[in-house]
Amino acid sequence: MPPKKRPLLENKDLTVHRMVEDIVGCKWSLAILARVRDGVHRPGGIEHSIFGLSAKVLNERLRKLTNFGLLERTSYAELPPRVEYQLTNFGGQLVHILDQIAALDPPIAPPVVAVRGKRGPYDSCAAAKAGSPKHGGKF
Repeated sequence: MPPKKRPLLENKDLTVHRMVEDIVGCKWSLAILARVRDGVHRPGGIEHSIFGLSAKVLNERLRKLTNFGLLERTSYAELPPRVEYQLTNFGGQLVHILDQIAALDPPIAPPVVAVRGKRGPYDSCAAAKAGSPKHGGKF
């Protein structure tokens, strides 16, 4: 008999630190939060706006983000059924913090324009191979 699956996170395990680790460690969660912040509230719209995201993974991440209290799910009793997601106040605070972290990106990013000016925009691999001992370089 296979072991029972453990719930996503039990209430006793739920800390902000653990939640942030899980969200930042997932390549889809930040993109999903950004889409909801930018006004894409329906699952189909979120799925189509993120290249490579499957419906299965989207539903799993939406459920997890809702369990964390970052998103609020609203379902409407219509035909066909309609579901929308909104950021909660807590989710808005976290997205604001993530935006501040993203604002640090340009000052620490390498000067890509200067490197591209010396070589072609796609020459970095060729230049690295030329400089390596395996390819006759000086190292």
